[in-house]
Amino acid sequence: MNLTRKERMHRAITYQDVDRIPTQINYTDGMGQKMAAHFNIPVDDLPEFLGNHMIRVDMDHPGVLSEDGRVKFDWWGVGFDTQEEGYFAAVSPLKENNDLDSYPWPDPADPNLLKGAERIIKEKGDDYFITPNFGFVLFERAWTLRGFEQFFIDMAVDPVFTGELFDRITDIQLQLIHRYIDLGVAGGYFGDDYGAQKNLLFSPRMWRKYIKPRLAKLFAPFKERNMPILMHSDGQIQKILPDLVEIGLTTLNPVQPEALDHSWLAENFAGKLAFYGGVSTQTVLPYGTGDEVKTAVAAATATLAPNHTGLLIAPSHRMMTDIPMRNVEALLEAFQGLSEE
Repeated sequence: MNLTRKERMHRAITYQDVDRIPTQINYTDGMGQKMAAHFNIPVDDLPEFLGNHMIRVDMDHPGVLSEDGRVKFDWWGVGFDTQEEGYFAAVSPLKENNDLDSYPWPDPADPNLLKGAERIIKEKGDDYFITPNFGFVLFERAWTLRGFEQFFIDMAVDPVFTGELFDRITDIQLQLIHRYIDLGVAGGYFGDDYGAQKNLLFSPRMWRKYIKPRLAKLFAPFKERNMPILMHSDGQIQKILPDLVEIGLTTLNPVQPEALDHSWLAENFAGKLAFYGGVSTQTVLPYGTGDEVKTAVAAATATLAPNHTGLLIAPSHRMMTDIPMRNVEALLEAFQGLSEE
């Protein structure tokens, strides 16, 4: 069996036989620079060097820096702190004004918005599994626009405004989804965090009221075409996993071992839901030994893919600069071992 990266990944996340389990390593800009220097290769060559199978394409919007350079505003107008390696919404443009009609919403029909995505799909779409990157797709988009605390208040006391904000976001995302599908992506990729480490951020009832029906609309164009739907959602989201599968989710990320028990996932969802991730960036990668990293890869693979399919093995989240290079090397050795089994 001689498969391209695209074929291998598609087969794995749809529970078909594969020649080896596909792998993926995502990383922050800072970690990318660190790894490129360590391995003495250009940053642009890292994905192939690391053995990645998936490419997530974004819109052509470089962001707008504040005068002091401490905040970068994204396509939606949310300002993120540039001093953080992760994501911290420092400016929420709707926090003080909930007039949705006067807000300058971005234009999803902009003809220049997806030129870069189109080029990447043409150049690499035959070999790599390419998806649009719909991070902060719905709930996270709403709270970054409105402010974290304020939006929780909105959900509790102002259902009309909350529903309208979600609907505005859903409409824009849907237009983008259809454009990406027309370009030839291989599946959908969504990111929306609903959980903390021990429980959901809100009740399942509230999630089902506000988010589930709109998320189903965003999944629908992929589901109608029988295309895989991958989703990143952090934390302990066990209570709503059956709902996510019901509306079309086919692959769950990050399957962080501190938040979702791998044995429970395999027991309850094997064959119904594929998995992406599994190797902790919270504990073992930054703080473990090289042998512990290799053990974590073997354990996640054995539990989540006992039949040697149904898994894209990866660090649970983007690797950050707190991970030592010795553990990156151990991770790559463990991944190489999977291809030799």
